[in-house]
Amino acid sequence: MPNSASLINIDAELCTGCRRCAAVCPVDAILGEPGRPQTIDDHRCVVCGQCVQICTAYAPASRSGDDDHVHKRLQRGQLSSVREPLFAAYSTGQVLKVKRALADPKLYKVVQCAPAIRVSLAEEFGLPMGTLTPGKMASALRRLNFDRIYDTNFGADVTIMEEGSELIGRVLSAERLPMFTSCCPAWVKYAETEAPELLEHLSSCKSPMQMVGALVKTYGAKLEGVDPANIYSVAVMPCTCKEFECSREEMEVNGHREVDVVITTRELAQLIKDAGIDFVNLPDEPFDSPLGKYSGAGSIFGVTGGVMEAAIRTGYELITKEKIPSLQLDFIRGEEGVRTAAVQVGKLELKVAVVAGLKYVGGILKQVQEGTCPYHFIEVMACPEGCVSGGGQPKLLLETLRKQAYQARKSSVYRHDHQQQVRKSHENPAIIKLYEDFLGEPLGHVSHNLLHTAFHSRKRTASHSHSNVKED
Repeated sequence: MPNSASLINIDAELCTGCRRCAAVCPVDAILGEPGRPQTIDDHRCVVCGQCVQICTAYAPASRSGDDDHVHKRLQRGQLSSVREPLFAAYSTGQVLKVKRALADPKLYKVVQCAPAIRVSLAEEFGLPMGTLTPGKMASALRRLNFDRIYDTNFGADVTIMEEGSELIGRVLSAERLPMFTSCCPAWVKYAETEAPELLEHLSSCKSPMQMVGALVKTYGAKLEGVDPANIYSVAVMPCTCKEFECSREEMEVNGHREVDVVITTRELAQLIKDAGIDFVNLPDEPFDSPLGKYSGAGSIFGVTGGVMEAAIRTGYELITKEKIPSLQLDFIRGEEGVRTAAVQVGKLELKVAVVAGLKYVGGILKQVQEGTCPYHFIEVMACPEGCVSGGGQPKLLLETLRKQAYQARKSSVYRHDHQQQVRKSHENPAIIKLYEDFLGEPLGHVSHNLLHTAFHSRKRTASHSHSNVKED
């Protein structure tokens, strides 16, 4: 299994011991005395990057040209052209690998972008918070020399087809309930570490990112007439844990990594600036077909409650064979914390819960362990307001600005959903064609092999209980 030790770090030379990172860590993985450099319990860390978002200790600007500063940038995997401060808490970047790959003519370079990227990337170029820029983003990626611009939103639609069908099967058979979502890798790592006895309650679905990765090197490769061995698959994510996810041993198809590398929103912005691309004045361009076509339901995965809302839109119609009365499910939408609801789906009263912020999941896990959990379906997102507040998103130092950004990004996501002609995953023509031409049916033999996985216990043994604490 992959080691997350090098992904989230605290630079002991820069850390002031303010412990703001410890206060925001949802799993108490940051250790240390006030006023002294902090360390990370790598085993407990879920790589969510909230410590990276909140850290305000940084190297003085006067040091920006010295050899130590240059060495630190290289050590952190940053481009030499980056001008932002070196903060004590940081995530190790992969953008140098991507820049090298983009210059390699032998590689067929494919990229996918998560739903939350298009509502946050523009902030890195001085545009108002929440500015929606899917067209400029696709345009910039083409100018960076990607051969195909696909979309994780397409994978979100596939996830709904698979996960929705899985949920219906479990509810009708009353087996392995409640069912938890499995698209957040930080939540999955937490479940594997802290509650492995409950892993059967997680959906077996891979995340939308990994689904797109698997389809790129099978379905997409066949359509394009490209050897999967020559495909270099890049994912742009708002999440620092996605690099950990793509490196998991099981995330491969026919001997190839499904996703070769992940970069964050901030790293994409750095790559665009490094290439001298004028992002603000780019024309709007489309994503490539077919793995770039998505529904409104796919786009709302970027906010807390979005997976649940998308699943209900499709699940309702699959069960009742009737149109859902309303596509805007306000009772699902909200902010940090736990939200619960009962949804009437035909004769079934579906009881659901949405957990926004990993620190809130403990109570529900205890109920599941005790056999008293009343819910059928539970969405868990590690970050406080879903992916729009991910650890790889544009960094804002003031709490008030962060809250403003989260709200603006969420509003933009919902606006994007509302603008789509197709707003339900099962009505996406590209999804219908995918199943007709390649997958067959949800939960069928092909989709089971490509799009589903199993999770494994990471519970710490006594002999390893003190061996995973690191400092930079």
